[in-house]
Amino acid sequence: MIYRESGQFASSYAKDMRMFPLLQDRWAFGALLVFAFVVIPLIANDYWLSSILTLFLIYSLSAIGLNILTGFCGQLSLGHAAFMAVGAYASYNFAVRLHTPVLVNFLLAGFVAAAVGLLFGLPSLRIKGFYLAVATLAAQFTIEWVLVSFNWFAGGSMLGAIDTPPMNIMGWDVSSNLDKYLLTLSVVVVLAIVAKNLGRSEVGRSWRAIRDLDVAAEIMGIRLFPYKLLAFMVSSFYAGVAGALYAFCYLGSLEVTAFELAVSFRLLGMIIIGGLGTILGSFLGAGFIVLLPILISQAIVFLHISGASDFLANAELMIFGGLIILFLIVEPYGLARLWQTIKEKLRLWPFPY
Repeated sequence: MIYRESGQFASSYAKDMRMFPLLQDRWAFGALLVFAFVVIPLIANDYWLSSILTLFLIYSLSAIGLNILTGFCGQLSLGHAAFMAVGAYASYNFAVRLHTPVLVNFLLAGFVAAAVGLLFGLPSLRIKGFYLAVATLAAQFTIEWVLVSFNWFAGGSMLGAIDTPPMNIMGWDVSSNLDKYLLTLSVVVVLAIVAKNLGRSEVGRSWRAIRDLDVAAEIMGIRLFPYKLLAFMVSSFYAGVAGALYAFCYLGSLEVTAFELAVSFRLLGMIIIGGLGTILGSFLGAGFIVLLPILISQAIVFLHISGASDFLANAELMIFGGLIILFLIVEPYGLARLWQTIKEKLRLWPFPY
């Protein structure tokens, strides 16, 4: 039997359960991949590739990990940047001490971060909400203290900016800004697709049930502790890979201050503004936060504001905090929900009712 799609509904259950049920979404996803892999390398300069796009992709990947834990499973975390630090330092040690391939380094860095996330996720069975957030905040300070106090993690040298070793993947010398952008983009696309399908699986549905009402989920037969620990592990895995990319493809060095508490709050703001519980929201929130300082600086130049340097140092924080409050009040589901609403109205146009 041949099935054809009609309007916004698929004509079979199998087609309706695809990652992109709508034909328009599949075309849009393909066009976005072509734009990211083909068009951007042709038109973007080194500044945009290294300082904007690569950073945006890394933040998006880390935000996906935090969204899995907080948006999907409802477990609040304030120490996500610390797991990025674990991944960064783990990948550095694998590269320097074991000389493992680059992609293997990133994968192992994710597993090491997942193991650390498992350790700090153990209290999640007994505590939740604000108390769990404080427990994850302890992870931030503890991991920072370990990295500062034990020089072994920094290759035995004094702590500070430590250059990462050069990257080579099967003869491909990943040294230019374009090469690092393409490597980061490839990793992010693969892991984003994995996260998208994971959210649609039985595991993802169990996470959402726990998020909505954990008591009801337990009555339905969902074992809370294993699924909460799995959420911590998967979230930390994504953070670890993002941290490795941050060190190798963006900074080109290692330093503990790059993974401070402010980064954790910035990531939390990304998923709130972008949209909790959505993969698209992670990208939208990361793009908004990365582009926000650029928009503010351009506005200051355009308006000829006196004392621009002092104003710029505080304007970003004020606008960032104000936007989080605004989205929590006006649109708790963030930019992803706004985009979904716009798509639905356009799909039904000119008959919106």
